[in-house]
Amino acid sequence: MLDKFGIAKRIAQEIKDKYYVNLGIGIPTLVANYIPKDMQVVLQSENGMLGMGPFPWEGEEDADYINAGKQTITSLPGAAFFDSSMSFGMIRSRKIDLTILGAMEVSEHGDIANWKIPGKMVKGMGGAMDLVASADHIIVAMQQVNKLGESKLLPACELPLTGIRCVKRIVTELAVYDIHPSGGFVLIELHEGVSLEEVKKSTAGKLIY
Repeated sequence: MLDKFGIAKRIAQEIKDKYYVNLGIGIPTLVANYIPKDMQVVLQSENGMLGMGPFPWEGEEDADYINAGKQTITSLPGAAFFDSSMSFGMIRSRKIDLTILGAMEVSEHGDIANWKIPGKMVKGMGGAMDLVASADHIIVAMQQVNKLGESKLLPACELPLTGIRCVKRIVTELAVYDIHPSGGFVLIELHEGVSLEEVKKSTAGKLIY
């Protein structure tokens, strides 16, 4: 079973050389720390930065360099800064090769709910709806069960949707799944120490294995 850092490290394996990648808030932001140094990957943030680096060491933070989750980050040589309209222009014109998002729920048809948190004040969905509408390749990084032990991989999302039939791959603490074209979570990979029975118990939607 993986922790959130393990999930991020596993997702980093999905990134290809010369990719432009957008990292959503939460677990996806950790992916920046696990990109192989011999790969040329450009990280884009919808708040106006191209060329994000890994998180800074303690004491080396610069409050002017932040990601979409308002965490301090570093910049790589050649990084660029721009306004929101330019950033979303990149996203809407499909210049991003891969989008990595967190989620509260994913349905067996690839629908995603990731902006409304039950019982909490939410300012809005941020860039998530633009990202899911424009990206051709979306990977979700998420915990498979909530704090009550209930599955977050569902037949249909119960929270307000961010996007419909847009998720391609999901990486959780238990396993890696693809979304089947006709519906269902296709089990691609079990993480070390995880059994098939554990995955079955933690998947409310249709599981294909």
